[in-house]
Amino acid sequence: MTGTQKIFKRIQKDVGRAIADFGLIEEGDRIAVGISGGKDSYTLLQILEALRKKAPVRFELIAINVDPGFSGYRKDLIAAYLHRQGFRYHMETTRSDEIIEENLRPGTSYCAFCSRLRRGFLYTLAERLECNKIALGHHLDDFIETLLLNQFFSGKLAAMSAKMLADNGKHTVIRPLVYVKEADIVTLSQAMNFPIVHCACPVAGKTDRNRQRMKQLIASLEVDIPNIRHSMINALKNVQPRYLLTGQTEHPVQEK
Repeated sequence: MTGTQKIFKRIQKDVGRAIADFGLIEEGDRIAVGISGGKDSYTLLQILEALRKKAPVRFELIAINVDPGFSGYRKDLIAAYLHRQGFRYHMETTRSDEIIEENLRPGTSYCAFCSRLRRGFLYTLAERLECNKIALGHHLDDFIETLLLNQFFSGKLAAMSAKMLADNGKHTVIRPLVYVKEADIVTLSQAMNFPIVHCACPVAGKTDRNRQRMKQLIASLEVDIPNIRHSMINALKNVQPRYLLTGQTEHPVQEK
């Protein structure tokens, strides 16, 4: 077995475990897979397709791409790749760039506003394409970095959910890469030579400083705590409200 096959199998195993743990995919699902052109979304699509071919339940995949309208965004490279690989796909052109420029208020995060717009387009597309689920490429590192960011900068205990009802109340958002380390995705992306396309956002690299700090923090702690990522993701499944400042401080009443 080659190195590429080994890393692919390892990621596939992690995704399969996430699907089983959280009930992410069910019989008859029609799943819209968000494809941005980055390593995470390409990995997600390839792994889900491999699982689809041998899964005991039947489900469909449709790759969807939302072009934000930023100058230099090479959606043609994404479409060409999806076509060569034989995936069903839909490319949607938007003018998110103009909407952001016209409506962004002072003090509001450019990235957060752009993300909300993109989610809205994804929900609309999923409904138009008759998909009941939307798969996103957030991985293990995204989950624990978001947990730390919320604790350090927002004063709340929150991260992401592997499975949740979308904001529109109609679709289910799933994140099958929840157990997959970013380092494994980087290795697979390089081995499979994914045609990486950057978002061409005018503020890219300027607003994610705090997330980079979280990456560095985790990397430094990992030197002495090798399993820190798995420990932190397990903590998100092992929440004990009684030991938090939630007001649930009393012993539970024992029923007779």
